[in-house]
Amino acid sequence: MKNDKKIFHSIKLKLFLIICVTLSLIIILLVILSNFVIEKYYLYSKQKKLIETYETINNYYNNSSNIDIELELEKIAINNNFDILVKSDNNISVYSLNRDFFSMVKDVREKHEGKIVYYNDKISITKVMDTNNGLQFIFMTSKLDNGYLLYIRMPESSLIENTKISNNYITIIGLITIFVSGIGALIISVKFTKPIKELSSIANKMSKLDFSQKYEVKNNDDELNDLGLSINKMSVELETTINKLKKNNIELEKDIEKKSKIDEMRKQFISDVSHELKTPISLIQGYAEGLLENVNTDEESRKFYAEVIIDEANRMDSLVKRLLELTKLEYGKMEFNNKEFNIVELIKEELRKCKLILDENNINVKIIGNDIVNVYADEFYISQVIVNYLTNAIKNVKEIDNIKQIIIQIKETDDNKVRVSIFNTGDNIKEENLERIWNRFYKVDESRNRDNGGSGIGLSIVKAIMNNYNNKFGVQNKENGVEFYFEIDRKK
Repeated sequence: MKNDKKIFHSIKLKLFLIICVTLSLIIILLVILSNFVIEKYYLYSKQKKLIETYETINNYYNNSSNIDIELELEKIAINNNFDILVKSDNNISVYSLNRDFFSMVKDVREKHEGKIVYYNDKISITKVMDTNNGLQFIFMTSKLDNGYLLYIRMPESSLIENTKISNNYITIIGLITIFVSGIGALIISVKFTKPIKELSSIANKMSKLDFSQKYEVKNNDDELNDLGLSINKMSVELETTINKLKKNNIELEKDIEKKSKIDEMRKQFISDVSHELKTPISLIQGYAEGLLENVNTDEESRKFYAEVIIDEANRMDSLVKRLLELTKLEYGKMEFNNKEFNIVELIKEELRKCKLILDENNINVKIIGNDIVNVYADEFYISQVIVNYLTNAIKNVKEIDNIKQIIIQIKETDDNKVRVSIFNTGDNIKEENLERIWNRFYKVDESRNRDNGGSGIGLSIVKAIMNNYNNKFGVQNKENGVEFYFEIDRKK
């Protein structure tokens, strides 16, 4: 912006200086012309006036019957600042207003001095010096038709004085003109540079992809107005084009991100499957080879081998399905069938399914909360969260004060959520494991018992489901046990 200000300041200064210098040159030219031309022009004008005066006086004497010649000569002399002398052909003075002029005529004629400026057969005009007073005159000698001699002189000082007056007048008018024009030039330069500055500001913003400012179109039809209209049009077209490019770029980024996620999902799935299927495949391979080689010949052993193979095959099938489901959840591939349902009834239904194992392990279950608490979500996936929490609680519940207990609490919160927590008596989880347990295949049980250790992805599925809903979930160590919780929207 500083550079712009310098540029506009320079334009204003240039316009101001151009106008002022142009006017100054005109004034100087006029003064020069006044000094070298006007004086000659004045001399030419006076010469012409003298000739006209000669013709007028000659006409007076040719038609003297009805004219008072002396009166007319006096008028001519006074009006033109002339000294007039008329002599007869006998050298007798017919008319004269100035005795000094009579003697000067005599001296000029006797000495034949003076610089001739005009001459013909009747008129001679010269520049002469009057030795009596040291003044220079324009002197005309002429002969009238009636034979009279006409002498007219005019002081040259009047020409010089008129030239000085003219120069002074031109100088004063020039200075006033320069001053007024300077103010006008300043106003014009400001008015001229204002739209340029506005256009520069718009162009500067456009370079930063800001198209909010538009040129204010004026009523006048000039080049700047046309330029402003063109910039406005270009701004709109650029904004439209850039918005399209941004939109296309966002879509392209989404496509790339989508492709990247698919690639990542594929790699992660292959890695997880490879990691988790090593053991069951090894077991199936070992027991299958044992059957093939008749390691055990009795029917009961062969049946046991076959059951192990079937069990591990089922385990692999379940693991692959759960991995696929988890992968879809984590990479946003699931479409939830959200609807309103009673979550308390859903919890009770899952407890009925677990009744046999609860009874076998003497686990006491307690539900705290209202009988009807409606929530808005996908009932199938919320049931998976509940099942994983219940399964985790059943696996880890221990007897405290002669009782194995699971406490399920359903509570409505102030932010339009329902918080479900499942507590089981038993050992606390180590602090360093509170975050790790949500990672796929992580198991707190260091023994990794295959019969009751689980696949290690149940809590990962819970995490993926809750992240899709953007709801809170987690685990807390409590006195005499552990509490897992999650939140779900109360209604749409």
